[in-house]
Amino acid sequence: MTSNDLVRRIESLREQIRYHNYRYYVLDEPVISDAEYDALMRELRELEAAHPELITPDSPTQRVGAPPSEQFAKVQHVVPMLSLANAFDEAGMRAWYDRTMRLLGSDAQVAFVVEPKIDGVAVTLIYRDGVLVRGATRGDGETGEDVTANLRTIPSIPLRLGPFADGTGDAPSQNAIPPLLEVRGEVYMRIADFMRLNEQLAAAGEKIAANPRNAAAGSLRQKDPSVTARRPLRFFAYGVGQVEGAELQTQWETLHYLRALGFPVNRDARRFERFEEALAYCREWMTRRDELEYEVDGVVVKIDSFAQQAELGVVGRDPRWAIAFKFPAREAVSRLIDIVVNVGRTGVITPNAVIEPVNIGGVTVRNASLHNADYIAERDIRIGDYVIVKRAGDVIPYIVGPVVARRDGSERVWRMPETCPACGTPLERAEGEVAYRCPNFGICPAQITRRIEHFVSRSAMDIAGIGEKQVQLFVERGWVKDVADLYLLTPEHFQGIEGYGPKRVANLLNAIAESKDRPLHRLIVGLGIRYVGEVVAQILADHFGSLDALAAASADEIDDLEGIGPVIAASVADYFARPESKALIAKLKRVGVRTEAKGPAVAPKGDALAGKTFVITGTLPSMSREEASALIVAHGGKVSSSVSKKTDYLVVGSDPGGTKLAKAQELGVPMLDEAGLMALIGADERNTLAASGKGRDRTPATSRGTMAEPEQLGLSLE
Repeated sequence: MTSNDLVRRIESLREQIRYHNYRYYVLDEPVISDAEYDALMRELRELEAAHPELITPDSPTQRVGAPPSEQFAKVQHVVPMLSLANAFDEAGMRAWYDRTMRLLGSDAQVAFVVEPKIDGVAVTLIYRDGVLVRGATRGDGETGEDVTANLRTIPSIPLRLGPFADGTGDAPSQNAIPPLLEVRGEVYMRIADFMRLNEQLAAAGEKIAANPRNAAAGSLRQKDPSVTARRPLRFFAYGVGQVEGAELQTQWETLHYLRALGFPVNRDARRFERFEEALAYCREWMTRRDELEYEVDGVVVKIDSFAQQAELGVVGRDPRWAIAFKFPAREAVSRLIDIVVNVGRTGVITPNAVIEPVNIGGVTVRNASLHNADYIAERDIRIGDYVIVKRAGDVIPYIVGPVVARRDGSERVWRMPETCPACGTPLERAEGEVAYRCPNFGICPAQITRRIEHFVSRSAMDIAGIGEKQVQLFVERGWVKDVADLYLLTPEHFQGIEGYGPKRVANLLNAIAESKDRPLHRLIVGLGIRYVGEVVAQILADHFGSLDALAAASADEIDDLEGIGPVIAASVADYFARPESKALIAKLKRVGVRTEAKGPAVAPKGDALAGKTFVITGTLPSMSREEASALIVAHGGKVSSSVSKKTDYLVVGSDPGGTKLAKAQELGVPMLDEAGLMALIGADERNTLAASGKGRDRTPATSRGTMAEPEQLGLSLE
């Protein structure tokens, strides 16, 4: 066999194996026997072993080829992996639909795609020129873990993309291999495979997994990829994070596109023109849950049109254009041993149930929520009762109610204590509210402890070496009465305290000092403002640039921000209006905590763009999109991430996104190039920009125009 013949044979074997993998894992329609498949793979292995110089990373033989990892590197997602809002009944689904139609307009034509919600591990896969180059877990949605080597071992994940003929009979509109493709999907384990794995683990004396999802997650995070390769993991693709070389318009088109590239796509996904049909399909799935070969915890309903998705946008981490219809929670019966109350960082007193340990859906539950005192009284839940315990959304355990028929007379009625269990202050309950509160905000040790625990947590100021025990020590000894006091700790505080040697104390104080320079959004999270998590904090930090500017903003100004609603805005404004909050911020400044965003703050320069909302797409000739956004905000305008009826102008650079252009044209939104934006601002700003020397190219693309048609900008929507 000549060298050319050898190369051709190896490539032919690889193509045949890829095709048969596609038939087996994607279409579920194999056309050769296992023995014939094994023969192809054996021949390829033998040829590659004899000629290792011809082995390529995307060869089917290279499913396991990486050495064990000591740790998984962090991966920043270019496009955040969003979470989903949940509905637990049809009323919740209808409420979501009504909100959607109010935003889109009652006359909007809306189609829906319904897909099973696989109970697995969300991952993202990056392909360049059709070859898998990186895979990562979802993590917190912004940052995940690089598990490329382990994902490569999963047979249903293609190492090299198709295209293939779509098995549904509907040819996709585009099937060329894209230069860049980011695929979102779920790694899971079939129930039968999970049971066999547990039998093998038990026989080997190893710890068994609680459920298929835990088994999948544990298998995916094995340090040795060869261990992952032995686990029966599978993959379903359900979406695209980013793509070059293809203009996908709908979710339904995307599913066909992914299937044609070689990805397994759930065949139970359906598209419906009417909401009632989509809801009926959700209802059908409830009855089919236990017939499936894999675990699902609900179904996902998505707006099909990407243009409508962009118009609806995102609130916090949840897209407005999708919702998870969760199946009825798993439940069990257990004995209620006691009811204890916890004091939260805002003083809210929360009753919690201590129950006899019970397994619910593979998780051992010992504590459960009782919501509030009214909930307990209305359901006549008593200490000693046998109670029904559910995991809401298969996650949070809570008490549904008592099994009255099993009472024997020993049960005791519970009542909310009259005073705070931590400080003895009489509890208060505002008229119209269900929550009891300890009003001793500044002194109650439990509230102080909770606030400090939150402040030092990973999602906030991330101070290493401080946990629950350390915070309790600081508060009990009176060293720390608020979060700013952490920065006043000295080595003298720890003298004579067991376990706090010089090295540990130095490390602890260094970690505290380093946290002074955390990003502004981390500090905002750490303040513990009601309803403000990481996403909202980032929006506030990006827009206002400092705590002073945020504190001076009205609720209406905050409500105007994309992704923030009136409830959050009112909560933020109320927090900064309190005297104790003002005092705390002043103290944080005195101890050296940075309360401004890194880099120079955007100083107001004028109001030429006041009341106008802009969307930016593409690459501008003389400034980055971040600089353009800052410029717009400095002149009184607002910047949004998606085109909607509220958009006043679309600022267009080179290589823009087709979705924004199409939506702008559909709605009649005026388009500007960079010169047009500068013309709106005025000559003085143009001169300032030119004198500053910022940007890549000091010559605007169109020096005189203020508005343009797509053709004038060199664009095509075809």
